[in-house]
Amino acid sequence: MSKLNKDILYLIFEELQDDSKSLFSCLMVNRLWCETVIPILWRNPWSYNDINYDNKSYLFAIIASYLPNDIKEFLTRRGIQLPLVSCQTLLFDYMSFCSSINVNNISDITFIGSSLVYDQFLLQQEFYRFFMKKFSELKYLDMRTISHQIFYFPEASLRFESLCELICDTSVDSSYFYGLAQLCQYIQKLIVNGDAKANDYHGITELIEVQKNLKYFEWRDDGHPSHNPGLERYEKILFALEKSANIIIHLKIFSLFHSDLSPSIFPKFHKLKTLIANFDSYSEEQLKMCVYRDLEIFMIDHYNLKAASIIIENSGENIKRILLESYEIEEYENYFDEDSLIFMRNIHKFCPSIECLSLIFPPSNEHLTELEKILKICHNLKSLLLIMLDTNFDELTHEGMLENGEYLLEILISSTPINIKEFRFCGDFVFPLEALEKFLETRKGCALSMILTSESTYKGDDYVKLINRYKNNGVIKDFKCGSYINVVNMEHMI
Repeated sequence: MSKLNKDILYLIFEELQDDSKSLFSCLMVNRLWCETVIPILWRNPWSYNDINYDNKSYLFAIIASYLPNDIKEFLTRRGIQLPLVSCQTLLFDYMSFCSSINVNNISDITFIGSSLVYDQFLLQQEFYRFFMKKFSELKYLDMRTISHQIFYFPEASLRFESLCELICDTSVDSSYFYGLAQLCQYIQKLIVNGDAKANDYHGITELIEVQKNLKYFEWRDDGHPSHNPGLERYEKILFALEKSANIIIHLKIFSLFHSDLSPSIFPKFHKLKTLIANFDSYSEEQLKMCVYRDLEIFMIDHYNLKAASIIIENSGENIKRILLESYEIEEYENYFDEDSLIFMRNIHKFCPSIECLSLIFPPSNEHLTELEKILKICHNLKSLLLIMLDTNFDELTHEGMLENGEYLLEILISSTPINIKEFRFCGDFVFPLEALEKFLETRKGCALSMILTSESTYKGDDYVKLINRYKNNGVIKDFKCGSYINVVNMEHMI
């Protein structure tokens, strides 16, 4: 590694751009490594989740060192504490590498200089003014909690032309979005945190409408019924988004209200690779129009199993990940058994390439048979979440839960492909100790990475002893019990 040239090192470090710990360790190897890593680290220095920005005085010192002397004097007279560091003494011109702004982290950092709100406002304003002058381009902007109209600085028009990624919040004044709409028309990734209590969605609607290269769109709101801003506002958002339907490949909409809107729009997003949405109010005819031949990641609400089955039948060939959101038991009275059966059947019929899969089903022989078919046909499976819901839960006993668990393990023992590295288990079943031991025996040589469960039974002494034995033997790397929410969230690692 020490003999690799700078170009090769750069390509390697690019692959680690989201791993701050590894990049920081690379700084210490030698000067060449350090010179290669610094531009990558400082491209977006606000993006590292393991950094607590409100106590990073070195970041504050580096940014403050670039401010002109007259600005430093002005801020010092205000009582703002600036570090005695000159940009000429720095080893690198750090800020020349930067192409991102995170408003929230900037706010945390400026708190180091003063605890007074107005002084922080002044300090942030000077930081933003400097960014507009110093940055060669601005590619990433997280403007949640913004209180400065930074797009009105003289150099802002040049910087914002290159903006690729924007994270925003509709609780801010619409004037911010109108300002951005004048400057940013080539955003590729737009993430909107919708505040349902916001009075005006016109600004964000205009910003969406003017985009010419939007490939990724994500909308989240609190979804609280008492905060419903009116379906017409969501309609405007969807119709604005429709103009980019031919180029959007990732569409994620987390909202309780959009499913009631404009079913004619969703079939137009025919190039989607990622789809996260719910379709509970759509008819079968409307759902059959939703065909996404390139779809790879599909997430839908747990009570939309029928809709999910139709979309999978239309678009399943290239799907790699199918995820289901959480469930409420009382919602499954009449249709759950049949819908989950068809859903499971369509997985093994239309999704041969599936790698990550969430399933929810009752412990019937029919459903266990379909699970067995999935395990035998879908050879690429690597991660599997199984939620077994016994609809006779009022009569369910501990012995019944053990029986459910034993039946499930019998299927897993006989049919599980060797590629699976992660299991997640939730629901109305418990694995008997002897059956769990038998299952772990069959996984010898397969090197399971993780078993996650929401069942606390496995914290008992006998289970812990058994699990530790197979961890020590290298059969599994870890076996953890966590909350239901964390276990069913396939994106979350406990």
